[in-house]
Amino acid sequence: MPGPCPAATSLSTRGTRFRLSAPQSSAHPPHIITSPHTTLAVIGGGPAGLRAAEVAASAGIPTTLFDGKPSVGRKFLVAGKGGLNLTHGEPLDRFATRYSGPGQPPATWPGLLDSFSPADLRSWAAGLGTETFQASSGRVYPKALKAAPLLRAWVARLKQLGVRFEMKHQWSGLTPGNPHQLSFTNGRTATADAVIFALGGASWPGTGSDGSWLPRFQALGIPCSPLQPANCGWECHWTPGILAAAEGKPIKNITVTAGAETATGELLVTRYGLEGGTIYQLGKALRAMDPPAITIDFKPTFSRDQLIRKMESVRRNFLAEARTRWKLGDAAHAILAQCEWSATADLATAVKNHPVPLTGPRPIAEAISSAGGVRWDALDAGLMLRAHPGVFIAGEMIDWEAPTGGYLMQGCFATGTRAARAATAHLAPAR
Repeated sequence: MPGPCPAATSLSTRGTRFRLSAPQSSAHPPHIITSPHTTLAVIGGGPAGLRAAEVAASAGIPTTLFDGKPSVGRKFLVAGKGGLNLTHGEPLDRFATRYSGPGQPPATWPGLLDSFSPADLRSWAAGLGTETFQASSGRVYPKALKAAPLLRAWVARLKQLGVRFEMKHQWSGLTPGNPHQLSFTNGRTATADAVIFALGGASWPGTGSDGSWLPRFQALGIPCSPLQPANCGWECHWTPGILAAAEGKPIKNITVTAGAETATGELLVTRYGLEGGTIYQLGKALRAMDPPAITIDFKPTFSRDQLIRKMESVRRNFLAEARTRWKLGDAAHAILAQCEWSATADLATAVKNHPVPLTGPRPIAEAISSAGGVRWDALDAGLMLRAHPGVFIAGEMIDWEAPTGGYLMQGCFATGTRAARAATAHLAPAR
């Protein structure tokens, strides 16, 4: 920057003011102290943070988005490898029941989904040039089954709205106040009149959501629950015989029970245990069990008596006959083959109610999502921290969980929308 700068001069860039310092002597050029002030700081560039920045900037709030990675939306892009399941098409009253979390206030999710619904999400995507479709499962995807085009259009819109992006800024500290002071691991600092945190949980840490924020929040006295893996595989001890015949193979069209919870679908046998949407849905119930275990009904469309009648003429080779007559898949057959069967009735009982002891969940880094985080009693209806006015939380940082199927993405968009609208209202008196 040519020429001397008077002390305490401010430079405004799209609502962000940078403090300039005068040189110590004429031999040293002036320098910028990297301590910008912004009206709203959004910490985290995942779906919740990007949506929060969009809502606030659309309301005219000067907004700066900070992220620890060189680019935003990395978890969004990982989700796109599976086609980018944006939301789900089931009725809202049923949709809202998919979300759970300890201490969650009644009617929380009906309200969140009412303010930004699955239909709103699809309309938002269409506004960015991405048409969506609803699959037979009810899941909603972009027609192109890709995340990158949507993310590019989204970032372009945010820049047009004036959102300032500060990449390689991994958040490391907060001093609440007026304004709030933020620090980052690169040694830089910033101040903001309001802050929205959207740092994610602890799944897929390579994308930036590593959960390192939680001890820092706890040090500030913010009530938090431990982060735990959700929507993840579970481990069990398979015999070498089962692995030789079933590893990598699905168990289809089954019903699985854990405690009082039941899910229908399929499982995948892995070297360490089980994966698949069916066991993902049972994660909360399994975490509450000591020890965790599931029971599998391999033939939920038939009663035990119906299965026995299909085997009335069989007097030996019960499992071999059942494999054909009951249409047991390779994985189911391998699991059942670990026992000797001398009676049809005993085999039918096992097929309808086969226990599988589990040893625990897979590591949180492998999970699709995580449970735990900022407790609901720490937040008001606008997702603002009760103890720190002007500081808001969105996305997976809050202690909620939901199954796969579009519910996770919808939850991030809905909480990001709510937090941004509340932050906009909070800032209104000062504008």
